[in-house]
Formats: sequence, C-alpha cells, structure tokens
Amino acid sequence: MIRVLSNPLVLHGRHFGQTVFALCNYPALLTSGILRLEESQDPLIEDYPTDIRREHRVFMELLDSYPGLLDRLTSGEEEDIIHVGEMLGKGASGAQGDDTKTLKSAVIEWLVPRGQVVIPPLSRNIKSDRGFNHEVTGALLCPAGLDWSNVETKESLKSGETAVRGDQWPIFLYAGYVYDPEDPWKGLLRSDILVYGFKHVFTSPSSVDKEPKATRSGNVYLHGMKSITRGSLAYIATQVRFSLSSSSVFSRTDTVTDSENFYHSILDLLEDPYESEEVGDLMMWWTRRVFPNSSSSQRSISKNSVLSKIREKCAALQAVTN
Repeated sequence: MIRVLSNPLVLHGRHFGQTVFALCNYPALLTSGILRLEESQDPLIEDYPTDIRREHRVFMELLDSYPGLLDRLTSGEEEDIIHVGEMLGKGASGAQGDDTKTLKSAVIEWLVPRGQVVIPPLSRNIKSDRGFNHEVTGALLCPAGLDWSNVETKESLKSGETAVRGDQWPIFLYAGYVYDPEDPWKGLLRSDILVYGFKHVFTSPSSVDKEPKATRSGNVYLHGMKSITRGSLAYIATQVRFSLSSSSVFSRTDTVTDSENFYHSILDLLEDPYESEEVGDLMMWWTRRVFPNSSSSQRSISKNSVLSKIREKCAALQAVTN
C-alpha cells in the first residue's frame, strides 16, 4: 500500500483530480489524447464537440503538469499508456474517497452557526437521515428558485416526486443561502460552507476556523497552490453537495445525486468564455479569501518600511527625469 501511494503518478493523480478534472476514465483520456496527437489530418480542436474539447484540454493540461509524461506515453506500448492511466486514476479516486469520508463528518459542524446544535441531531457516520429527510440539510439542498418552507414543495422533494437533476443547483452554493432570480450570479459559489469545505480539503481541517496563512501541510503547500482553480471549485461544490445528501456511496453513475451532471454543469459555467468577467471576479474573490498572500501584486507595502522608502525614492527620481 505504501509503495502504491508513494508512486509519483498516483500522487499527481490525487492533486490533478482535485484541482483540474475529477470524474474521468484516465486510461481512456490518455489513449484518446495520444491518438488525436498522432493523427496527421487532425482538424482544429474547436471543430470537435464540447465534451471532446474539454477532454483534450484536460489531456493537454495533464501533459503540461507532469514533465516527461508525453515522452513516456509516446515511446511506450499501449499497455504502458493503460498503466499510467490506471496509476493516475488510482490517485484521483483515492483522493475523492478520502475527501468524501472526512467531509461526511466535518460538514455537520458547518450546518448551523457556531455554538448552535443541529436539531434533530445528525449521525456523523450514517447518512440516511440527511438530504431531504432532514430540515437543515434539506433546506441547503433545495434547488435555488424553489421554496423549502412550502409544505407541498418539501414533501415532493422528500418523496422523490420532484426529481432534482444535477444542473438544478442547490441554494447552499449562494452566499447567505440567498438566491436572486433577477441576478443569478449574485453570491453564486461564495457561500461559507464552500469556503469551509475548500479549506478542509486543500489546507487542513484545522484551518477551517482560522484566518488563512502560510501552512506547511495539505495540498496548498505540497503542490505549490497559489490560487484557486475552476476544477477545484467544481470539485469542492460536488463534494459538499454529496456530504449533505443521504446517499452513502459516491458514484459517477448515481442517478439520485446525479453528481457527474452537477460537476460538469459547474465546470460548464466556469469555462464559458461569455462568462469570463464574472468568473474572473469569482476566482479573484476566492484567491483573496483563501490565498491572501499568493501574489506580490496583491500585497500592500507597509508604511515606513525599507521597501516603501526605496519605491518612494525611485518614483521621485522618475518624476524629475520625466
């Protein structure tokens, strides 16, 4: 077990799945990607369907993120490509399983304001009483635009008469759990519970209740993360959504939680070029919230510091020269 976990491909697969693309078949991703690269008459990637374009983008990002991977894939046999894919997939699925397990318990602490208790109490290990079976988790999972306080709506969600698809986003994605139908971007993907989930997975569980600062533990330190990624935001939203649900086993093919559809729908929005301005503001908000010291351009220089004096002198000289 230790030998497998120390495999660099497995370790890379863990981080890549959490931050770039989680729900995919890695052997198939590599095989298809190599075939596209080898086809001499390959059309422009923009000519492919949306799902193939995303697959190819993920493939190219994987190559860029792992030095020497392309040479290894193109110089080996098909069995070697499959093996590499299996190792990456083992890492991605292992991280997903670990995060699902720890968030199942941790999320209970984030359901109500600090100092209050969830009523009725929720089990940390059994999920059957979560989802629409519980007042608190049901309210958080209720699709934005529906009224959980409406008795008929609540009963319809509980009974399953109203089936919730993955692209019907829950209210917990919104800051303050408030959805404005006139401005659906307002507060989207900025809720506290998402921030708690992100810190729990990417910095450390103990960092959830603390101000963000440099840490030598977790993915942020181990992989040099300096900003949030679209993939990591979609990943955390998917994990938190599943932790609130009553489903016990995370599965891509689970039609009840429809997690794969949910994950892809979040990525669709975050990668939509027509939404680039809103997405850019969102990414900046997250980076400042979780990685406040990630960029020197975002740091303010202390007054009366040596650096401030040097900058002032330089500015004065430039003013005279000009």
